[in-house]
Amino acid sequence: MVWQERVYLDYAATTPVDERVIKAILPYFSPNFGNPSSVHFEGQQAEAALEEARERIAQALGAKPREIIFTSGGTESDNLAVRGLALAERKRRGATRILITPVEHHAVSATAHQLEDVYGFKVEYIPVDSHGQVDPDDLRALINADTALVSVIYANNEIGTINPIAEIAKICCEKNVPFHTDAVQAVAHLSLDVESLGVTALSLGAHKFYGPKGVGALYLRRGTSIVPTQTGGAQENGLRAGTENIPLIVGMVEALSLVLEDLDRESERLRTLRDRLIEGVLESIPRARLTGHPTQRLPNHASFAFEHVDANLLLMHLDHEGFACSSGSACKTGSPEPSEVLQAIGLTPQWAMGGLRVTLGRGTSQDHIERFLEVLPQVVEKCRVINRVS
Repeated sequence: MVWQERVYLDYAATTPVDERVIKAILPYFSPNFGNPSSVHFEGQQAEAALEEARERIAQALGAKPREIIFTSGGTESDNLAVRGLALAERKRRGATRILITPVEHHAVSATAHQLEDVYGFKVEYIPVDSHGQVDPDDLRALINADTALVSVIYANNEIGTINPIAEIAKICCEKNVPFHTDAVQAVAHLSLDVESLGVTALSLGAHKFYGPKGVGALYLRRGTSIVPTQTGGAQENGLRAGTENIPLIVGMVEALSLVLEDLDRESERLRTLRDRLIEGVLESIPRARLTGHPTQRLPNHASFAFEHVDANLLLMHLDHEGFACSSGSACKTGSPEPSEVLQAIGLTPQWAMGGLRVTLGRGTSQDHIERFLEVLPQVVEKCRVINRVS
């Protein structure tokens, strides 16, 4: 049976744009369409909107306006931070080691490996435990004077685990090593006060918190040396060339403001739904396990592994039943290979091939969870039968 109403349970992949955000965006397509680099009235209007947005996002992060660099999204922010900081530190003091975890988003890990393959850096991994979490003592044992950069994800996009970012940042500060965190998944759910966190750089992308796709930001602590990775004009203090996308920047800042207004209440509501989902799945499905930390995880994030289940087949059957879910990172869905994240936390291939990520959001109700819990056990069993036959 196909449910008449489809249920979206993939908010970690993307979120719908808030109608209030759309309303804020529209005037900047027309009539307020000016280029913020132009000196005439229309350009001044655009520049005023740009700088107001910069001030608002800085205030939301506990930062200074000049510490905010607007980008095209979380991936570009990660790229600029990892590549730009590493190159700057090599130029400044000859450092060539990059420390990341084995559970980073590909925007970080692929950039780090390009630095290794093309620029001669050496990438080393900070180990994670069976929940995908970093022990700060492991970082302390690895970091040294030749470390150019440390990058650790704030909250994992596949398994939801939250890392002890403030503790990690303190170690990096003691060693005078820049520390970047990919906070793309964390923005809608966790505190992002950069002074409390102590980070050097922090990435975010608007479409994860009910803003538009194609826009993001990088917080970069004042006084930090960085090599621009996109060159051309002098926009964004010379750190990110190209005419700023005023409509989407305005929309991102409006979305962030709206999310922060309701952060505590919505996080508690989602946490209740998440816990019911986790309990229901583990009680009703044999050979199922929760992936990620049982408590130190995003409030909207539930992720599982099912033994001897093909995740892509599982997603197809769930989609047929009217449920939109993911097998992990949206950038990996459809891949026939086991998830690197699930393998990094110790799952064997027969488990790692059966990952399921269920992420909740504003549109998720108790009824949606109960309906999902009715359907999922049947779908998992169907997938296991097909797997045995094949």
